[in-house]
Amino acid sequence: MKSKTTPQILIIDIETVSEHADISNLEESIREHWIHKSSFLKLSETELADPAESYRNRSGIYAEFGKVICIGLGIIDAKNKQIRIKSIADHDEQTVLHTFAETIKEISEQHPAIIFCGHNIKEFDLPYLCRRYMVQGMNLPDCLQLNGLKPWEVPHIDTLNLWRFGDYKHYISLDLLARSLKLPSSKTEMSGSEVGHNYWVVNDLPGIAHYCMSDIYTTALVYLRLTQQSSDGYEPCYV
Repeated sequence: MKSKTTPQILIIDIETVSEHADISNLEESIREHWIHKSSFLKLSETELADPAESYRNRSGIYAEFGKVICIGLGIIDAKNKQIRIKSIADHDEQTVLHTFAETIKEISEQHPAIIFCGHNIKEFDLPYLCRRYMVQGMNLPDCLQLNGLKPWEVPHIDTLNLWRFGDYKHYISLDLLARSLKLPSSKTEMSGSEVGHNYWVVNDLPGIAHYCMSDIYTTALVYLRLTQQSSDGYEPCYV
């Protein structure tokens, strides 16, 4: 049995989409802000000609224009060779964020120190979550109190940084990293670029949640490999 002072590593991944289905649903002032922002993005010719197209395809990655629809969490169970995985998914972002905070609170009762681990979480997932908590007027969980910390003071683990080995100009997707390490990829049924379409057009939130949990499994295996632990024989266990 682990000591209560032992940090609990939680694998984390979030799925985000545009806050509205279409740019026409935005308040005029917000719409103008998107049109201005999109003018600075590297977009396709179609998107350059149509801000509505760029909104559908790109706005979900910006916390000012998007929302969180799913948070995946995973715990590495070395004793039973399992990655225990759950997802928190809902159309209502406040419900997702509240449930996530309550889940973290429950885990904290056994493990006061929580360390998140994920791919590119220091530049995307964690800042995005913090910003959306602020937008929704909700209190941040203690483990997300990151404001004012220097990059090296943030305790959370980023598999992208582990793979960089000090080369901070280098970027690699989770899919390519997993394939490079001969590990199963999560991009067999869906990719990140398809989440918005599958949410707003297909209405497949359960499918997105499953994709998110697949990312958790892949990230856990990548973490084990990059920290020179054996990833052999681990199976996903959905809870």
